[in-house]
Amino acid sequence: MKQRKNQWFFFTLAAFFLLSSTAIAGEKITLLLDWFINPDHAPIIVAQEMGYFAAQGLDVEIIAPANPNDPPKLVAAGKADLAVSYQHQHQVQVDQGLPLVRIATLVATPLNSLLVLADSDIKTIADLKGKTVGYSVGGFETALLKVMLEKAGLKLSDVKLVNVNFSLSPALLSKKADAVIGAFRNFELNQMEIEKHPGRAFFVEEYGVPSYDELIIVANRNALGEKKLRKFVDGLEQGVQYLVNHPDESWQLFIKGRNDLNDELNKKAWGDTLSRFALRPGALDKNRYNHFAAFLQEQKVVKNVPELDSYAVELP
Repeated sequence: MKQRKNQWFFFTLAAFFLLSSTAIAGEKITLLLDWFINPDHAPIIVAQEMGYFAAQGLDVEIIAPANPNDPPKLVAAGKADLAVSYQHQHQVQVDQGLPLVRIATLVATPLNSLLVLADSDIKTIADLKGKTVGYSVGGFETALLKVMLEKAGLKLSDVKLVNVNFSLSPALLSKKADAVIGAFRNFELNQMEIEKHPGRAFFVEEYGVPSYDELIIVANRNALGEKKLRKFVDGLEQGVQYLVNHPDESWQLFIKGRNDLNDELNKKAWGDTLSRFALRPGALDKNRYNHFAAFLQEQKVVKNVPELDSYAVELP
């Protein structure tokens, strides 16, 4: 009898530790980034390092993709829980039928810009007439350029377009292009300054393009009922709050165990990105989203615009 009691005691004790370790581990959630880790992802990294996700009962796995085009598609296919995406990319993929929904915002302002060398003869958008403009991705970037040119009374046919892939600033420095569209103002501008070839940026939202969210978090539409998504957004908001209150301490968290990120470019980009993060990541400005969707449809970047709540939500 005593032996059976001892066996029951040890069985109960083992079960307790098993359940405790499972609870401590937290509910698994997989987040795919849009690119390698950089200052645009600061709120995510800070929330992770400060334990805000863990405090929500989550075990968040942050993965940098091998192919930056894959993350939203993998979420749509149910292979991951969340992905970092772009508002315009999200709109295009929804138009293509992918079951994706925006649940949070990372960077709440455009980062896109049209970039020229500061010492070039291009002082205004009108000066682009007859010039060569480089781009990385057709569709959205050329639509931005078209609208900006129209502000100066020009057409796309008034410039020569050249695909420079993702070598935007190198295309300027090598004279392959007189200007480039799609350059991120928090990175390419700083990169050119570091290389002693400062640039001049024309900001898209100042030339007829409606403001939009640059970076967002998307989930699978069929998973919206999962409570862990709301918990993730709450943890992310805590990360943003700590970040804006303690930028220097947050920088140390960002580079912790990531010595490759501790360089001049990331330091400069860090400072230029801080004011652009969404302070309330889960909040949704419906009018802003509807306005931008109508813009993409007008510019023929997308064919159809579904009801807003089918592709962008504020989680309860």
